[in-house]
Amino acid sequence: MAHSAVPSSAPVAVTPLSLKELAPWALFVGVLMLVLLYLVGAEQGATAVFQGDTIHEWMHDGRHLLGFPCH
Repeated sequence: MAHSAVPSSAPVAVTPLSLKELAPWALFVGVLMLVLLYLVGAEQGATAVFQGDTIHEWMHDGRHLLGFPCH
């Protein structure tokens, strides 16, 4: 095994991300997580945005997995 299948090259410099570049993505992911947390944990009863039990039934197993009481 004198030769490698991957040619060796100089190390690639990684440029650091600035906070300005990262902030919009962090905000987007944070809002998305809050919406998903609401749908899984609170979308039922008096705080329901959607009528009926459709979302409740779709998220039922996720509620149990995350420890939310739902019955």
